[in-house]
Amino acid sequence: MGMGIDHRHRMAKRAAAEIKEGMVVNLGIGIPSFVPEYLPQHLKVMFHAENGIVGMGPAPENGREDENLCNAGGLPVTVIEGASYCDSAIAFGMIRRGRVDLTILGSLQVSEKGDLANWIVPGKKVPGMGGAMELAQKAAKVIVLMTHVDKNGHSKIVKSCTLPLTSKSCVDLIITDMAVFSINQRGLELVEIFSPYSVEEVKSKTDCGFLISPDMTIIY
Repeated sequence: MGMGIDHRHRMAKRAAAEIKEGMVVNLGIGIPSFVPEYLPQHLKVMFHAENGIVGMGPAPENGREDENLCNAGGLPVTVIEGASYCDSAIAFGMIRRGRVDLTILGSLQVSEKGDLANWIVPGKKVPGMGGAMELAQKAAKVIVLMTHVDKNGHSKIVKSCTLPLTSKSCVDLIITDMAVFSINQRGLELVEIFSPYSVEEVKSKTDCGFLISPDMTIIY
């Protein structure tokens, strides 16, 4: 499947497998926003947004948008039964107290030690770091979804980040369009490969060394 039209959804589906019953989950913009499409309907999960929603539902149908109801990225959303609203200070308080079980973020680079650089390319205009710094530091588990290489073909998994950091040593799992890496006490470890890629291809596209799990599997 490689870099075909479905690679983003394949990554989102793999990330969805990390979500367990009863979790409070925060999703970043981009590929992470596809994750809810791959959750079993019976799974009870509360999606949290920094602008003050706990219990986001799927995107509304065209024409059914509520102009007062959006996520932290400004996109229209719905809410599920049992959802609640709060101001953004309370929403950030939830993050800082460690009440978010899992955050799934996009990134520009991740280092072999789990350093996260996902908010700015120097010289580019952006609105700001947003909640990524708090989420990366305080969420119980941090998953990054990103393409394995950038538009210039350079690896986004690197020995040391060259872009400004969002947070140090915070990433637990990296899911790219080629492979899945765990960052644990042993270091950066390849745990799964997406078919049709090989270990050699992953090595050639990764700008640092990594361990290979003895239980490594292939995802078809």
